[in-house]
Amino acid sequence: MKKLIFHTLFLVLALTIVNSAQAQFNYKKKATAATKDTIAVKPVEVMPVVVSTVAIDTNIKSTKTIDTTMVGGFNANNKKSLRPNYGFFTENNARKARQERTPMAYENLREEDALFSEFVWEEIDGREKINRPFIYQAYDDSGDQRFFALLLRAIEKDGVVPFSAEGGDDRFTKPLGIDEVNAMLKGSLDTQLVQNINNPNIFDTSIIYNTKLAPNPDSIYTFRLKEQFIFDNRTSRMYCRIIGIAPVATIVINNKPIKRTLFWIYYPELRATLAKNEVYNPKNISNRITWEELFESRYFNGYVVKSTLDNYNDKMLNALYKDPTKRLLEGEKIRQRIFDYEQDRWVY
Repeated sequence: MKKLIFHTLFLVLALTIVNSAQAQFNYKKKATAATKDTIAVKPVEVMPVVVSTVAIDTNIKSTKTIDTTMVGGFNANNKKSLRPNYGFFTENNARKARQERTPMAYENLREEDALFSEFVWEEIDGREKINRPFIYQAYDDSGDQRFFALLLRAIEKDGVVPFSAEGGDDRFTKPLGIDEVNAMLKGSLDTQLVQNINNPNIFDTSIIYNTKLAPNPDSIYTFRLKEQFIFDNRTSRMYCRIIGIAPVATIVINNKPIKRTLFWIYYPELRATLAKNEVYNPKNISNRITWEELFESRYFNGYVVKSTLDNYNDKMLNALYKDPTKRLLEGEKIRQRIFDYEQDRWVY
């Protein structure tokens, strides 16, 4: 009997504890649900819309501008003297007579009389003492005295046609204009889009020149000549006819100098301009010769860079010989072979 009463009391006590725990669990669940329902959500702040007061002109159209800056460094200070610049009484008449000079006539050479004919390319370095007149930096009434400036004046004023040197072309196949020549000296073209001031929805195109690849005026001190040596059987003489002249600029890229041929000029067309311009004489300013006389009398020093003598692949000497000293020696050998050919034809 006692055992029955004990089990009954134990069962009642266990049921009471279970009901109490279940009630507590339900209370926490309701409280949690109520807490979730009462979370306050912060409203999003909306920025006020500001209406622009700038008037937009819808009639504005995009424009395109090109940099027309003159090439600096050459013919920039071309100012003529308003008074006689010399102490000679007859200087004005003498200068007028120089402008009327004409090139001396060539001797007529016939192809059937030529026993020997070869093409030779050589370069004139203006930094050598004998070649310093090519880079003489001074101005007179005729303009800049540097030889490259003389070439630019011949193209712009005398109608001399420059030809492209792209790809090593030296046969005068693609003529160039003065604008294209000026573009070479300014650098590479760079296009930029600039927002219009009156209409922000429109962008104007501005074409400028990137001067990083532009040659420095002082870096154009090399001039390449294309020449033809002809031995005439009728006169028993070796003649040298200059076919073309090309200025070569030295551009420094990543601290490495790179030579770039700018353009070619057909020398016979240039002779009229050369005959009217005098060469700087460091010893006597009153005893000067013309540029045409300098080239025809060969009062300059050059080194051979290419020849058609035993050149089956038509390559420059710098492509055949990596050593600069060996290139100079090979160039002198070519020059000596041409000289020996003329000497061997003579009978003493």
